[in-house]
Amino acid sequence: MNKTVNQKAWFLVLPVLVLVAFSAIIPLMTVVNYSVQDTFGNNVFFWNGIRWFEDMLNSERMWNALGRQAVFSAIILAIEVPLGVFVALNMPKKGFWASFCLVVMSLPLLIPWNVVGTIWQIFGRVDIGLLGYTLDAIGINYNYTQGYFAAWTTVIVMDVWHWTSLVALLAYAGLQSIPDAYYQAAKIDQASRWAVFRYIELPKMMGVLMIAILLRFMDSFMIYTEPFVVTGGGPGNATTFLSIDLVKMALGQFDLGPAAAFSIMYFLVILAISWVFYTVMTNLDKRDVR
Repeated sequence: MNKTVNQKAWFLVLPVLVLVAFSAIIPLMTVVNYSVQDTFGNNVFFWNGIRWFEDMLNSERMWNALGRQAVFSAIILAIEVPLGVFVALNMPKKGFWASFCLVVMSLPLLIPWNVVGTIWQIFGRVDIGLLGYTLDAIGINYNYTQGYFAAWTTVIVMDVWHWTSLVALLAYAGLQSIPDAYYQAAKIDQASRWAVFRYIELPKMMGVLMIAILLRFMDSFMIYTEPFVVTGGGPGNATTFLSIDLVKMALGQFDLGPAAAFSIMYFLVILAISWVFYTVMTNLDKRDVR
């Protein structure tokens, strides 16, 4: 007996495929095209092979930007993940205050990135900003436009303020999925608070925490708007992360070939690390099923 397969459902997927092609695949192919060609202007290109990739791999500028980016992402993850878990553990589980906390925690996530940068740019100014003026009044030399440490501190605190809520909300969702029977059994066994967290809450949150880590890594590794608005990549190159350096190269210097090679390498790094996170998440899911 031959089974008839209805292929009409593919027509529903076709608009999505067309949208992805125009928004992702075609621009990516354009970047690939620029990365292997060079031009002297007048829209005349000639083959350049992998020279731009070799130049980028030997570029001290790119490696310095990559180092700053890696340090920033590591600091962000080291702060936001434990802080988000701590906040989720201390949020009310039911009732009005639980809903209130969820709404308050969601507010920073609703603010556009350029607005977040503008808020902290004004907030940290010594002349009119509450933070900058207060620190200056108590004798702390704080100027994020001139001081390396101040610039990094401002960008990190800004990102923590903006995105810790995401980790907290995901961790809270993981906690809410834990049946009460687990807590009742732990209470009968007189388990300590640390034991409850270590053997009940943390394993049950591990799946959503991996998602939170993946999302925060990808976003922190691609961060552009907030530090650009606040510091412009300065002072000097102190906060010139990969995305800011790439924009300077492509639009500021108009070096399209090196910038295209740079962006492809940038994309591959994010893709590789995201694949590692995905593999870990998949293995955790398989272990939970067993």
